[in-house]
Amino acid sequence: MKDHELTMDEWDEVKNPRPETSEFDLVVEEAISRRGFLGGVLAFGSGAAVMSTGTLLSSTSARAQAASRFAFKPIPIATDATIHVPEGYSWSTVVRWGDPLRSGATAFDPANGHDAATAEHVFGENTDGMWLYSIDGREVIAVNSEYANRKTNLPNSEGVPQSADDVLMLQRIQGVTIMEVAPNESGQYEVVVDSPFNRRIDHNTPMTFSGPAAGSDLLKTDADPEGMTPLGTMNNCGSGPTPWGTYLTCEENFNGYFGSTDAEAELPEDYKRYGIGHDGWGYDYHKFDERFDVSKNPAEPRRQGWVTEIDPSDPNSTPIKRTGLGRFKHENAACTLAPDGRVVVYLGDDERGEYLYKFVSNGVYSPGADGGALLDDGTLFVAKFNWDGTGEWLPLTPETTGMEAVEILVFTRMAASAAGGTTMDRPEWVQVNPVAAEGYASLTNNKNRGVKPNAGGDDTSVNGPNPREANKYGQIVRWYPANDDHGTSSFRWDLFVMAGNPVVGEGAYKGSSNVNEGNMFNSPDGMMFDSTGIVWIQTDGDDSNEGDFEGQGNNQMLAGDPVTGEIQRFLTGPNGSEVTGLCWSTDRKTMFVGIQHPGGSFPDGEGLPRSSIVAVWRDDGALVG
Repeated sequence: MKDHELTMDEWDEVKNPRPETSEFDLVVEEAISRRGFLGGVLAFGSGAAVMSTGTLLSSTSARAQAASRFAFKPIPIATDATIHVPEGYSWSTVVRWGDPLRSGATAFDPANGHDAATAEHVFGENTDGMWLYSIDGREVIAVNSEYANRKTNLPNSEGVPQSADDVLMLQRIQGVTIMEVAPNESGQYEVVVDSPFNRRIDHNTPMTFSGPAAGSDLLKTDADPEGMTPLGTMNNCGSGPTPWGTYLTCEENFNGYFGSTDAEAELPEDYKRYGIGHDGWGYDYHKFDERFDVSKNPAEPRRQGWVTEIDPSDPNSTPIKRTGLGRFKHENAACTLAPDGRVVVYLGDDERGEYLYKFVSNGVYSPGADGGALLDDGTLFVAKFNWDGTGEWLPLTPETTGMEAVEILVFTRMAASAAGGTTMDRPEWVQVNPVAAEGYASLTNNKNRGVKPNAGGDDTSVNGPNPREANKYGQIVRWYPANDDHGTSSFRWDLFVMAGNPVVGEGAYKGSSNVNEGNMFNSPDGMMFDSTGIVWIQTDGDDSNEGDFEGQGNNQMLAGDPVTGEIQRFLTGPNGSEVTGLCWSTDRKTMFVGIQHPGGSFPDGEGLPRSSIVAVWRDDGALVG
């Protein structure tokens, strides 16, 4: 298989192959028996309220119990090419890749997509994280377009760019879309074409750096000698809203966009940890756009991998890369407030054996004010989980890492290793329960757990929140900050669920006690809380329905009750797709769900498959979140 046909995970594996024999001796049986894992304070699967020790029930969790009820009958798995929702619910397509944001855009070609000229005026491809904002009585969605399906976009060249125009088209259909939506005459949501809020932000959009690393020599290029004006945001995966009404978009697998036209060029030492090499991930930007040629612009990759703040209410605003939140493969950003008003942002680094982070501002947020500058001044922490169910946030400072302050932010992975954080099974979405002092992180899977170290050589033996070797199913870890204060450094933790297959799995691979034949799934990824405290879990895993994944069907969205641990399947996506991204209409009567890289010809039934956002509602008009 050629490199340009590999997934990002497969590409990373080629560049950092697993050894023939395991480097670690620990096995999962030892892990789950450590300190009575299945029977003690770390018992997983049924929620804090019914665990073997009552001490894990947070006071705010108890208050959430009345809201933890499901208003739907769970649905079975599906293996077909469409969407299924429970009885009494309906769905419709809101927008598809290639749909116009402005009138006059060339119509989408079902066989070939669109060209570079049209790409900047249409909805982007491969929707991911999103959020809805109510602005002057209008509803505006900000949504990421994570990456481009190159074979779909370039069908006449098997996905391999042949010109600068091919590259420009790919650059323009990724990034972020800001768009107004509203119900049409039939009451179904659609894009408001030509809305003044409609905007595309892509790989070439002018931006600015802010925070401690802004202007650093590490970020300077010949085109930007001040190190202050980067171009573009890329591989935008998850996201998060701020209390002051802006959108945090997260740059994840940026490394695959860069390459070198000089195969012998010596690469900077920091490239290895971030997966940057001479060969790109098949986009071939570096062959047609010098900005992405690391033999000519070695600092350019350091200008990606940040959290970028966008103001959806101002189409003329310049996006800001907030360097205080660190640089790594950001999955999403979960923003909340400590009791004293400090801003807290939880962040996951989505790669095998990397880390979970938290940022705490020094300043205090004033309701109604613009709080963006608070993200420039604070402390970044990495999580350390202990086997006994306790944990602590380790500050990343010159004293704890041996690195300079700016280096900590530009090379955050190295700082986390030096500080002694806990290696995790691909931290994907991180969320905070709105009605309880709890944080959650989806640890989607990690076939390298207990098999080989991460790219920095850190030990990835099994540990408390990551207790299974060659973890193919994933889990969700939950923590309770001391004194119900997300600004504190200590916490307790448990596992809300360990995904698995109770039919064909053995031992811990069957999953936790709240996983059964009727609700089983693999690879939890997207995750969002509704206003009542129900956690919605979206999956991006193996949908072959064979072998270890027999009976699990297509990827799906499930609802979980944080108090009882009950989990029920609510939606199944079309075969081949990832279900990702979730937000609600202002009146909470419609949920918007993202469908990424569908197979077949979804949603039109003919022509190219098109990633889409769909609306889901109750037929009786009641609330859905």
